[in-house]
Amino acid sequence: MSLEKELMTLLKVAMKSKDTVALQSLRSVKSAILLAKTENGGGSELTEEQELKILQKQVKQRKDSAAIFIAQGRQDLADPELAEATIIEQFLPEALSEEAIEKVVQATILKVGASGMKDMGKVMGMVSKELAGQADGKTISTLVKKNLI
Repeated sequence: MSLEKELMTLLKVAMKSKDTVALQSLRSVKSAILLAKTENGGGSELTEEQELKILQKQVKQRKDSAAIFIAQGRQDLADPELAEATIIEQFLPEALSEEAIEKVVQATILKVGASGMKDMGKVMGMVSKELAGQADGKTISTLVKKNLI
């Protein structure tokens, strides 16, 4: 089932059950997908990779907002953001553990023959492409830096 069809099904379920948090988060994902489609011109279909990027961006926005709210002592505003992030994360592939990501990073470093920080861009590009949707860029970046030093 495509992401859009799955979204519509879950939207209907959320409407019937009056789950406002799920409804709001699913509507925002649907909106982001529609915006991306119109940017590409004329309602073209999105690839799975583009859909993953949209979902990751939506989750990251909510987690960043929640972190800001928590830093300001506003847990009441952070909780809905984290709840929305959890709902959106169900569409993403299961995240890899840090150890698994580090193995991929080390293998890529050996494959590319990276010798220092000057090769970080090459390694980041390859690892990010290989682990699309399974790891966030910040974790990958941290592990690449750690292994290139």
